[in-house]
Amino acid sequence: MSIRPYKPKPTTVSAERAYEVLRAPIVTEKSTRGSEFNQVTFEVPVNATKPEIKLAVERLFEVQVRAVNTILVKGKTKRFRGRPGKRSDYKKAVVTLAEGQSIDLVAGV
Repeated sequence: MSIRPYKPKPTTVSAERAYEVLRAPIVTEKSTRGSEFNQVTFEVPVNATKPEIKLAVERLFEVQVRAVNTILVKGKTKRFRGRPGKRSDYKKAVVTLAEGQSIDLVAGV
């Protein structure tokens, strides 16, 4: 019995899926500080994978991505019109770009 090495499946992202994956940039004080380290933060769907996020950023912004880190943000419990409710969960993706690369979030896609 031989053990086969793990081979990841090749990932492809269509243009429509690329726009679905990158929902919106997150512009906060903390995410803006990441620009010092060539990092950009995006809100992505909960079911998006790191390879999908990488290909979507490379395809839409024509940059080279070095790494993708994801954080699953749980929705807060809040009160809406006096009744308890819960905000939706979402995923954040911190994308580290290669040296010399940058994304201008003000210009748009």
